[in-house]
Amino acid sequence: MVSLLSSFSKNNPKLKKDLKHIVLYPLSLLYGLIVDIRNWLFDENIFHSVGFDIPTIVIGNLAVGGTGKTPHAEFVLSHLQEEWKTAFLSRGYKRKTKGFVLADEKASAANIGDEPFQIFRKFPKVIVAVHEKRVEGVKRLLRLFPDLQLIVLDDAFQHRFLLPGFSVLLTDYSNLYPADFFLPAGSLRESKEGSHRANLIVVTKCPENLKPIDKRIIEMELQPLPYQQVFFSTFRYLDPMPIFPEFASEGWTLSKLRENNPAVLLVTAIASSQSMKDFLKNYVSTLKELSFRDHHNFTKKDFQLIEQEWETLPTENKIIIVTEKDAARLYSNNYLPEMLKPKIFALPVEVKFLFDQESLFIQKLKDYVRENSRNR
Repeated sequence: MVSLLSSFSKNNPKLKKDLKHIVLYPLSLLYGLIVDIRNWLFDENIFHSVGFDIPTIVIGNLAVGGTGKTPHAEFVLSHLQEEWKTAFLSRGYKRKTKGFVLADEKASAANIGDEPFQIFRKFPKVIVAVHEKRVEGVKRLLRLFPDLQLIVLDDAFQHRFLLPGFSVLLTDYSNLYPADFFLPAGSLRESKEGSHRANLIVVTKCPENLKPIDKRIIEMELQPLPYQQVFFSTFRYLDPMPIFPEFASEGWTLSKLRENNPAVLLVTAIASSQSMKDFLKNYVSTLKELSFRDHHNFTKKDFQLIEQEWETLPTENKIIIVTEKDAARLYSNNYLPEMLKPKIFALPVEVKFLFDQESLFIQKLKDYVRENSRNR
């Protein structure tokens, strides 16, 4: 009977999803109860949250998986770093170190994590640090940099021991949190009511041609509170960048991809690569993907597999494209074959706000920082 259900569900994705939901539903209820009790303890001030007199902006989500936290953090940093001395604080997921680490010339994805390392390389004016305990991380930053004016934190929405001054909550257009459920049956880390702690809500990864009527329907589904405003964003991909420019014999632009039509091996280790695949299909006719788990550390065996797939591409006119986050883990990977280095390009991504909302979003952030800045 079990094998029959298993066989049938393989050919019926909806049934497979429904069966998974049914089986995991009791665990999700238990998980949800524990999370709700935890949040109640913070709400009732039994567990204490620590606030700081320096502006702190948290960018996070209610769900696990990729909602675009890093691109949105980069967007925020790019518009605030010129006016205020800014630090970026992260947990440093999957790093091989513990405790507080300040990024310096020896920084790598191994010792600070791939996303903080990506930020460190792209924003030389921004102080980058990691710490599992965000409160302690903020304290260390303030001791090291007494003239610090702003701290941006990613993926700290559930880290309630820190009381942020301003919170930006992200939700994926294809998986809005009102229609989601607790882990493990769904992808929610906490209940939908957690969204009430956000100042701004951003629906990410929207179709660029999202219609106003669809925007309104989503706003009604999210049911923002009077003090909240909903924004809509999408991703804009830019010209591929060589990861190892010293080895690259030629560069590639998006227009050159369309003109020359190389075969592309897309290598990803992120939560979802669908938007990236959909984009590249507009530029090349041969696209093959090798996908790994999010934040995967590439091994010697992985590179052997990549080489094998590379050799199967039916042309000499071919390149490898990775995400910026994956590139962060490749820079110092000793297993990466030398022969592949000239052929690997990262596809940069930036956030684009829809419905002319960009200037308003930036203004909301700047108004908060100005109103809460201290004279130092």
